[in-house]
Amino acid sequence: MRIEFLGADREVTGSCHYVTFGEKHFLVDCGMEQGPDLYVNQEIPVNAATIDYVFITHAHIDHSGLLPLLYNHGFRGKIFATNATCELCNIMLKDSAHIQEFEAEWKNRKARRAGKQEVVPMYTMEDAQGVLEHFVPCDYHEEVHVCEGLKVRFVDAGHLLGSSSIEIWVTEGEETRKLVFSGDIGNENRPLIKDPEYLTDADYVIMESTYGSRNHDTPPDYAVELAKVMNMTFTQGGNLVIPAFSVGRTQEMLFYMRRIKSEGLLPEYPGFEVYIDSPLAVEATSVFNKSVAECFDNEALELIQSGVNPIQFPGLKVAVTSDESKMINFNSKPKVIISASGMCEAGRIRHHLKHNLWRGDSTILFVGYQVPGTLGHALLNGAKKVKLFGEEIDVKARIVNLPGISGHADRDHLTKWISSFTTAPKKVFVVHGEEETAVGFAEHVKNDVGFDAVAPYSGDVYDLLTGELLQAGSRELVEKKTVQGVYRAKTAAFDRLLIAGERLLAVIRKCQGMANKDLGKFADQINSLCDKWDR
Repeated sequence: MRIEFLGADREVTGSCHYVTFGEKHFLVDCGMEQGPDLYVNQEIPVNAATIDYVFITHAHIDHSGLLPLLYNHGFRGKIFATNATCELCNIMLKDSAHIQEFEAEWKNRKARRAGKQEVVPMYTMEDAQGVLEHFVPCDYHEEVHVCEGLKVRFVDAGHLLGSSSIEIWVTEGEETRKLVFSGDIGNENRPLIKDPEYLTDADYVIMESTYGSRNHDTPPDYAVELAKVMNMTFTQGGNLVIPAFSVGRTQEMLFYMRRIKSEGLLPEYPGFEVYIDSPLAVEATSVFNKSVAECFDNEALELIQSGVNPIQFPGLKVAVTSDESKMINFNSKPKVIISASGMCEAGRIRHHLKHNLWRGDSTILFVGYQVPGTLGHALLNGAKKVKLFGEEIDVKARIVNLPGISGHADRDHLTKWISSFTTAPKKVFVVHGEEETAVGFAEHVKNDVGFDAVAPYSGDVYDLLTGELLQAGSRELVEKKTVQGVYRAKTAAFDRLLIAGERLLAVIRKCQGMANKDLGKFADQINSLCDKWDR
């Protein structure tokens, strides 16, 4: 019974944990890194076809975004997640695949003109659609018996619609160990969704530490603060551009914009228009509207029961097609533009930045965490010039950060969450945080909460029966490595063949114990295929 840490270890994105017991193999999260990589990450140590199950804490791409690649590499097991997470992954993974394919084609047009080697996307829409067929929706608090020796339960983590902490009971022989994966723990008193739930017992806890080194400022009335920024921008004749994650943060912004309208917080511009320029955000908003009973908090439920949609208001417009997106910047009327991605690394937001960063009358408002190395982080930290679509743009717009709007619990709330365990876990593994933050929070848990805690490296392997470190992972730093938009050379066709061969071996190993007649038939089919292709 072992756990190996693979991603988001002493880093913020790319969460992935690998657990084995007996002959079973499973992952908790399978996320894509966003922004630059700090450490050399260990790959999944077995062929993807060997993985039996994946458990997903929530739909954000840094926790789910490599599932189509796992499928591409031969995974055909089951993926367990909450109902809302399944719904959101259905749109987010297909959107991610579309971005991969679109950017690969864009790179290839340039490569063909320059006589350079072409690339293929990291995964395709076919991979995304294929992996989605393996999702198993689960209700909150339902005990799911996955197989002999393995059961799980999802509880609300308060981070995103459908987000969860996962309790996992693993039994090997006579020994049972309970693992708790926190997922991303939400901030309290968020609009729309419920506060995080607290757990009380576990043998091992794997918890995030994104804001483990600091506390959020005392929360202001966000609707009032937003109205002030809007008034300042509209008075100058500019646009308010908000880079926001399509799922979660966009819907929260709509909640506050509705309040500004309904409470008359911007009397100077009562008819202001808000554009959502993200097909993904439009689809995600419909998922929010479907998940009312299971996921919404009491305030949102009361609004709905009184006949008010908490994220709908007059003046709200959506842009789905690329032509509709382009027309936004031909409209000279001051407006709010909410677009993705939230860290400005891809998507339509980059076009809106191109049209507004050079304007001294416009405002770029950040309302979420910006990973170091991303364009959003650079703008927040005073960049005077940025490059967009090969063009250097002067940064003359006001760059504003609205502190406190965070989907992540801060240091005090993380401490409250881990302190809710009434008996000391054997060990607390602190992950999903910048290195200094993760190490510092682990020390805090050890010294102030009184639990044994450590911040593992990618590749560290621990024995879950004894709690001992069995294998130390890589401590090697990387200079530059961008995972967002990873592409492979066109020679990847041969790589695909190798992956298929590895999957075949994994399937063969699972056939042990089958009837001799069936095994013989399978062997004949393989030999026939080999005869056909043997040169």
